[in-house]
Amino acid sequence: MIIAFAKEQGIATVWLLWILVSCVLCASLAVAFYSKDNRVVFMPGPLSAGHHQLGDSCESCHSDAFGGGPVLQTLCIDCHGDDRKKPFDSHPIAKFKDPRNAARLEKINVTLCLSCHTEHRPEITAKNGLTQPLDVCFHCHEDIAEERPSHDGMAFVDCTTSGCHNYHDNRALYTDFLVKHMDQPHYLPELTVIEREFVSVIDQIVEYPVDRYPLNELTVDDSDEPTTATLDEASMSDWLASSHAKAGVNCSACHQTVNAEGELSAWNDKPGLDGCSSCHSVEVKDFGKGKHGMRLAEGLDPLNPINAQLPMHTDNAHEALTCNSCHGAHLYDVQTAAVDSCLGCHADEHSLAYKSSSHFGLWQAELDGVGEPLSGVSCATCHMPRVNKDVSDWLSRVVVEHNQSRYFSPNSKMIRPVCQSCHGLPFSISALSDPTLVTNNFQGTPNPHVESVDLARKDAQRHAEKKSP
Repeated sequence: MIIAFAKEQGIATVWLLWILVSCVLCASLAVAFYSKDNRVVFMPGPLSAGHHQLGDSCESCHSDAFGGGPVLQTLCIDCHGDDRKKPFDSHPIAKFKDPRNAARLEKINVTLCLSCHTEHRPEITAKNGLTQPLDVCFHCHEDIAEERPSHDGMAFVDCTTSGCHNYHDNRALYTDFLVKHMDQPHYLPELTVIEREFVSVIDQIVEYPVDRYPLNELTVDDSDEPTTATLDEASMSDWLASSHAKAGVNCSACHQTVNAEGELSAWNDKPGLDGCSSCHSVEVKDFGKGKHGMRLAEGLDPLNPINAQLPMHTDNAHEALTCNSCHGAHLYDVQTAAVDSCLGCHADEHSLAYKSSSHFGLWQAELDGVGEPLSGVSCATCHMPRVNKDVSDWLSRVVVEHNQSRYFSPNSKMIRPVCQSCHGLPFSISALSDPTLVTNNFQGTPNPHVESVDLARKDAQRHAEKKSP
């Protein structure tokens, strides 16, 4: 009887301990969930390189805990929808809504992002969050060798090899484009980038408050900062030397935002993105789509460079990545932002090799007044290029692409907006396909030679022979 009682008491103790430990664990998980500081414990696996910054913001993708695929699809489109339309997307969703392509969707539903992109599965995730089978192209293009004999004998496992095909943005690699530019030399006759045009179209930019800040150069006497502001002499000098002051942009333009009723807000000594958006809404929106600004776009703390996955300088001065991190307050020197700001953080091999490259030589020559205007190649020239963009239903204008992730990977997306400003298409494809050349910042010539242009040339010759009598 005594032994039975002891066993009974022991079991009760075990149950009590189990209940106590369970309560502690549940409480800990609840605190982690609602505090949003340690939600990583709920993740089934790491996020891909494109989304790793959002590890502490589950609701950025999982806005509805029970929504599943449809909710995730909507949020994918919210962020990446602009890239899934023509002319940027070679396989836009609209193509597969055509009844003639219905049979293809039975094999793989490419209208759903999750068919190819799955998070939290690092064991099956390749570059760009890609989780599709290596031979996915086979499902729709199994007869490609009949259409293009140049592809006869090729396996379907390396279609997306650099320089061959890019599922979403194939604008620089499709056959007709290759044929059109296949005889371009390594270096084009005119080595220029697109020129700025902001001032020339300023009267067409709806958000620009031209009525408050007409295009007149301002002096120190024109400054409209209040007497309570803490603007020091150095900051005043920077502003007077800036393109802002030269274009009539006064202090209040950044430090006092305007509400929907057109009323000025109270003076803000340290304006955030709202101050920039009042004139540069397109740039701020694009900034929020890239790795530099995506946390700010989600209402999170700014990215800290030391949390990036690329090597960064540990002693850099950018503790929080915002507009002012690159442009600096008051002076907003775009030349500094184009090179020095980038190299102040980035310490990967490609970045460290930049100042030894011919690109930097061209950039320095232009700054020194020796090189031709618009011939210099800065970090921003390639990774944040000036592009002609439809910014509204009635206006297309040149803007700096502040989503620096847009042309980053796969790098073949850089060919048309960047490389072909100076280089021929065959050279550009081969250079971007050479990992050694990419690492040393394009010091040398491409090796090996990519055969995409050669295959396109053969196809063009074959079609020409068929047409000839």
